[in-house]
Amino acid sequence: MIRISEVSVGDELPPLTLRITRADLVRYAGASGDFNPIHWNERFAREVGLPGVIAHGMLTMGMAARIVTEWAGDPGAVVQYGVRFGRPVPVPDDDKGALVEVTAKVTKVLDDGTVKVNVTAAFEGKSVLGGASALVRLPA
Repeated sequence: MIRISEVSVGDELPPLTLRITRADLVRYAGASGDFNPIHWNERFAREVGLPGVIAHGMLTMGMAARIVTEWAGDPGAVVQYGVRFGRPVPVPDDDKGALVEVTAKVTKVLDDGTVKVNVTAAFEGKSVLGGASALVRLPA
């Protein structure tokens, strides 16, 4: 577990590559109750103007948070996390899925023992989550 004394503004967290497959979409739909056909029906997704089936925004958001929880060493250390959904993540119907590249950087170290971490998630080089940041409480 990382300590607040070991953290400085500008520190980069170890990058994370996420693979999102159609099987992940099925599991997430079942767990969340979000059975919107844009997340499983190719024909419907294209009819409404999408490039195909897309990942749930909340699934992408949650998976991207792993960069922070793995770095902190404790998921409970994250006291706040928020994003804006930017672009969809199309998930092909194959065994490879979609790759989302996640990076993060410490932008503030606060006197109360928390740090602000900005998170970037990109699919095919384009950001899919806007304004993503976490507030993390680290031990002294």
